Amino acid sequence: MAAQTFNSSMQPTDVYGGDEVSAIVLDPGYSSIRAGFAGEDAPKSFVNSHYGLNSQARLVFGDDAIHNPSAGLEIRNPMSKEGIVEDWDTATSLWEYAITSRLTSFKQADPRTNGMNDDNKDLEMQMEVVEGEEKALEEHPLLMTETAWNTTKNREKSIEIAMESWGCPAFWLARNSVMAAFGAGRATALVVDVGASTASVIGIHDGLILKKSVQKSNLGGNWLSSQLRSLFASQDPPLELIPHYMIASKTPVDAGAPPQAVYRKYEKDPSDSFRALEEERVLTEFKESVVQVWSGPGRLNSMNATGSNNLDYARSQPGRVFEFPDGANQMWGVERFTVAEGMWDEKAALPVPNEAPGTKMTIPEMVRASISAVDMDLRAHLLQNIVVTGGTTLVNGFTDRLNNELMAMYPGARIKIQAAGLTAERRFGSWIGGSILGSLGTFHQMWISKAEYQEFGASVVEKRCK
Repeated sequence: MAAQTFNSSMQPTDVYGGDEVSAIVLDPGYSSIRAGFAGEDAPKSFVNSHYGLNSQARLVFGDDAIHNPSAGLEIRNPMSKEGIVEDWDTATSLWEYAITSRLTSFKQADPRTNGMNDDNKDLEMQMEVVEGEEKALEEHPLLMTETAWNTTKNREKSIEIAMESWGCPAFWLARNSVMAAFGAGRATALVVDVGASTASVIGIHDGLILKKSVQKSNLGGNWLSSQLRSLFASQDPPLELIPHYMIASKTPVDAGAPPQAVYRKYEKDPSDSFRALEEERVLTEFKESVVQVWSGPGRLNSMNATGSNNLDYARSQPGRVFEFPDGANQMWGVERFTVAEGMWDEKAALPVPNEAPGTKMTIPEMVRASISAVDMDLRAHLLQNIVVTGGTTLVNGFTDRLNNELMAMYPGARIKIQAAGLTAERRFGSWIGGSILGSLGTFHQMWISKAEYQEFGASVVEKRCK
C-alpha cells in the first residue's frame, strides 16, 4: 500500500525526533506577556510588558532588570494603551525573551552533523553558518492572541515575524476575547474583559466576534490607579506615595501617625518613568488588599429598599488597614468603595487632572450598547453566557455588582455570569483558551503552514483568521 501523501495543511508540523512538540501560545497585553505550551493549564512564562532602556541605550527585559533602580534607566512599553503594538522591533525582542527565557532554547544539533567529530579547520566558519541558520521557534507552531480592534497591518506584521524572524512551521492568530470564551467552555458568550489599560465588552457567536457588539473604554486597572492617586491627594494632609526602592528601613508607627523611615540616598535619582512603575506596584498591592466594589443592589450613592442610604451602610462596614512602604498606615473605610464606583456610575468618579469628567462609558453602559447592537434572537443567549475575565475583575465584589446591575437593567431576562474562582484562571483566561485550542487534534488542520505563507504572503492571515 502506498504511503499517504500529506498536503500542506495536513502535514504533521509538530512532530520532531519521534516526540510530539507542543505548540506555543503567546498572549501579549499592555501590562504583561503570557507564554507557555499548549495543553498546559497555566503559562510557564509571565513577563512584564514594560522594558528598560539603560544609559548605554541597551534594552533590558524582565522583572529583575526593570525593578532595579539604576541611574538613567528609562521605562517604556511597546504597546499603546489600547493593547496595539506601536514599537515592533522592541515588541519582537520582548516576546522572544518571554518565549526563549522560560520555554525554549535553541535546539541541539544532530551529533552526526554538528561538527564535534570533524577536523578543526574551517570550524569557525561552520559555526557562523550554523548560528545564522538557527531560529527561535523552528520546532514549534505558534498560536498568538490579539485584540478585537487590531489593525490589518499589525495582523500581517505578526505572521511575518513568526514565519520570517522565528522560523515557525505553522501559525494562527486568535482574538483574545474568543479565547477567553473558549477557556470558559463557551463558543457563544458575552465577554466582559477588564485588564490593565482597557475594559471591553464583546459578543461572540460560534467562535466569531460580532463586530457591531465591540465596546471598549479605558476603565481598567490603570484608571483605578488614577482614582487612587486622586483619593490620596484629597486626604488631609495629602498622602505621598513612596515606593519600596526609596526605603532603607522603617519603624512601626500607630495608625494615622506620620511615618518614621530612613530613605535611601542615590547619587543620581532614578528616572520619573522608573518611579511611576514602582508607584504602580504599591497601588496594585493596595487594589488587591483594600479596594472593594460596592456589590449592590443599587448604586453606592442611592437609597436602598429600607429607605436608608447605601453610603451610610458602607460606612458601617469594617475598614481595612494598609501599610505603605514607608510604614505609614491607616484604616480605609468607605473610601475603598468610592474609588471603584466610577466604573459603574460615571457621576461618582473622582476628578482626575487633565481628564474631563463623565466622558467614559461605564461597564453597565458598555454591556447595554453591546447587547443592543446584536440580533434580537441572540440577546437572551448572550445574557445567559456572560464570561468575566481580566485581572481587574478580581477586585472584591466585582461580579456581584455586575450581576445586580444587569438584573436591574434586564428585569425579565435570565442572567448567568461565568467568572472563574481561581485567580490564575481569571488573569490568564485568554491564554488558557489558546492552550485548549492549540492542543486539540482537530485544530491541527487549521494552522497556516509555512508553505501556505510562502504561497500567499502575509495577507493569508486576513483570509484565514477571522
